[in-house]
Amino acid sequence: MTLALLCSGQGLQAPDLFALTADAPAAAPIFAAAAEHLGRDLRRLVAEVDPDVLYANRTGQILCVTAALALAACLADILPRRRVVAGYSVGEMAAWGIAGIWTPVQALGLTAARAEAMDAASRPGQGLAAIRGLSRAALDPLVARHACAVAIRNPANLFVVGGRGDALDALCAEASERGALRASRLAVAVASHTPLLEPAVLPFRARLDAVPVRRPTAGLTLLNGTDGAPIFDGAGFRGVLARQVATFVDWAACLDAVVERGAERVLELGPGHALADMMRARAPHLTVRSADAFHTLAGLRAWIAEA
Repeated sequence: MTLALLCSGQGLQAPDLFALTADAPAAAPIFAAAAEHLGRDLRRLVAEVDPDVLYANRTGQILCVTAALALAACLADILPRRRVVAGYSVGEMAAWGIAGIWTPVQALGLTAARAEAMDAASRPGQGLAAIRGLSRAALDPLVARHACAVAIRNPANLFVVGGRGDALDALCAEASERGALRASRLAVAVASHTPLLEPAVLPFRARLDAVPVRRPTAGLTLLNGTDGAPIFDGAGFRGVLARQVATFVDWAACLDAVVERGAERVLELGPGHALADMMRARAPHLTVRSADAFHTLAGLRAWIAEA
């Protein structure tokens, strides 16, 4: 059986982010490493701070990667040998760690570096919006007119666009007038995957180059979140990963690659279930779950073990 693990991006951080892993011994080293970057235990952080704090770019990126790494650590002993791993946006940082290219400690340190480079390149008011229900051909002229950029292509005509705040608001309003089923801002305060973040690429690349890499774990296929290409050598893809912060991500192509690689079951590690929903719509013949759908870690482990 081939299991695909999907590592989520930002936007759905919540106080129950670590509900399955908070007390798990296997996750303790992950939480300890993450605390070095946020100055406190993340399990207490999500429960005690104002929810808006969870959406600050650096905090949000570290939280999301910690969530995926912690859950993967809790499942490591029962995961099938044959598996596919892919990450959406910052989720790709977790995917590289889960694939064994980096240690979890390295993955968290590089996630912090990624967020810091993006913050330094950003300007107040920049961000992302989601637009559903317009074709790419219909969307592109609107994006150009409002000086925004398409950041991510998801299945079923769901696009993420990035730009300056007033431009995004105007774009969303016009998209709605032209028949978009959804056009709304996302809880992300940087224009990820657009040329606005080009100044972040070289600083992030320098940090990536300073960390040694290994080949992915035997039996595991790591997919590039930008286009679904397999990654056999992390060193050769450092440049791609660095440029990802400022270039278009074709997540729909990545999900196609998951299917083509023979995945029979798919688990979104979270936070949220957006990737599971996309995968379910793309490949209804697959068994697809999100970790958020399980009430206990034992229940999730039982689901994996039953295959």
